Formats: sequence, structure tokens, C-alpha cells
Amino acid sequence: MFNTVAIGTLLVAIVAILYPLYFIVIASFSEPAEILNGNVWLWPRGFTTEGYSRIFADSTIWRGFANSVLYTALGTAISVISILCGAYALSRKDLYGRTFFMLLFIITMFIDGGLIARYLVVRDLGMLDTTWAVILPGAVGVWNLIIARAFFENNVPGELREAAQLDGANDFRFFFQIVLPLSKPLIFLMIMIHLVANWNAFFDALIYLDDESKYPLQLVLRNVLIQSEVTSSGGTAGLDSYAAAQRLGELIKYGMIVISSLPLLIILPFMQKHFTKGALLGAVKS
Repeated sequence: MFNTVAIGTLLVAIVAILYPLYFIVIASFSEPAEILNGNVWLWPRGFTTEGYSRIFADSTIWRGFANSVLYTALGTAISVISILCGAYALSRKDLYGRTFFMLLFIITMFIDGGLIARYLVVRDLGMLDTTWAVILPGAVGVWNLIIARAFFENNVPGELREAAQLDGANDFRFFFQIVLPLSKPLIFLMIMIHLVANWNAFFDALIYLDDESKYPLQLVLRNVLIQSEVTSSGGTAGLDSYAAAQRLGELIKYGMIVISSLPLLIILPFMQKHFTKGALLGAVKS
């Protein structure tokens, strides 16, 4: 009886999670009138690819995609390297003042200077309208640092380091040749978290970037949608042209959701087992 109830509950949860994703896909290929009339349920109605054609005809989409790939790859690399190095140092009991340093990190989780203060810092560092303005301000997440520190404390015993030192290994060799190979689940966990965060990020680009050629995909798609809405509300010659513009705006909206989500939907399933294992090893002492 318990298994039946549990399986039934999980099936309902799966449908509740997956169906909205499926609906977005079929809606991007359906006529907006059919969607508004409630005729789109299991398959597209009034099949059309006009929304995708309009989106991909815009060269800024491809430039935004390239920018997002750059920001995601570079930002993930910097974040993972910084967190792994910082967390390992903080996990070492022989680090002088490690409690003080950890306290400085934790304070930033509760006290924030605000958007204006962050903007002034980025400006004074000369990073406005550069790639670094998108990557560096949020490179190190304190919560991820705590997870990585707990992983090292629970899974890299001090006896292992002492044995390596007896064999002539210094701290750098021990970290790169012993600690990192033992930390693959943690590394995959950090990569997965930062891939998602960096790919979906757009707020920092909106605040710190003025050059539209440097906009990430999320911000480009947002601007495309706004432009389509402006076109539909201004400069129209009657109800027919207004309705056509509204129809195109709906097609573009659904198409943009699919385009921006597709890369992560392809990559993340291959990393799911590493994500689960890394999260558990970071929380449970082995």
C-alpha cells in the first residue's frame, strides 16, 4: 500500500513538472489563437515555425549565444577554481586565523551593501562594460564554499596528508595530485551549479554593460521580446496589423523560452548522478 501511494504521488509530481516544459515546446510550434482557445494540449495545432524563423534571422541572437557561452565557460572555470582552492585552505586545521576568514565570508551572506555600492565598486575597479563585470562580482558563492569546505573536512583525512608529506609531497602536490582526484563528485557538483547560474544570469549584464554587442543570450532575448511588443503597440495601421504583431510576439515568446533552455536540458542529465553524489558527500561524513 505504501509503495502504491508513493509511486502514484511521484507520477503525479513528474507530470506536474514535465508537462509545462512539454507545453512550452508544442506551443512554440502552434498558432497563438489555438493556444488562447485552449486547443493545444498534447500536440501542436496550426503547426508553424515562423517564430523560430524570426528569432534566428536576427544576428544578435547568434552573437548573444556566443557571449553566453563565453561568460558561462569562463565564469564557471573561475568560480570552481576559486571555491576549490579557498575551501581546501579553510578546511585545513593548521591554517592560522581560518575561523576569522570564514567569518568574513559568512558576514557577506547577511550584510549586503546594495546595488549602488556594488555598482560603484565595479566602476572604481574599471570593469564597467567589460566581460569581467559579468563574471567577477558573483564568482564565489559563500554557500558553495561552505559545501566544498565540508566535503574536504569529511573526505580528506589529515592522516592522508601526513602520509603524503612523509613521501616528500608538498601542499601543492598533495592538493593537485591527491585531493582533486578524490574530489570528482564535488567538482562536478560545482560545475553543474555554476553552469546553470552563469547561463541564466542576465541582471549583472543589464546593470554593468552598455555595449549591446556584449549582451548575453538571456538579455538579447529579453530585448527582442520587448522590441516585438513595442512594434505591436506602435506604428500599426489598424486592427489587422496589430493582431498580426501580437501573434508574432506570442510565437517569439515561446520560441525564446525553448532556445534559452535547450542547452541546459541537453547537458544537465549527463551530470545528474555526479550532482547527487557530490551533494551527499558534501553533507554526510563517510
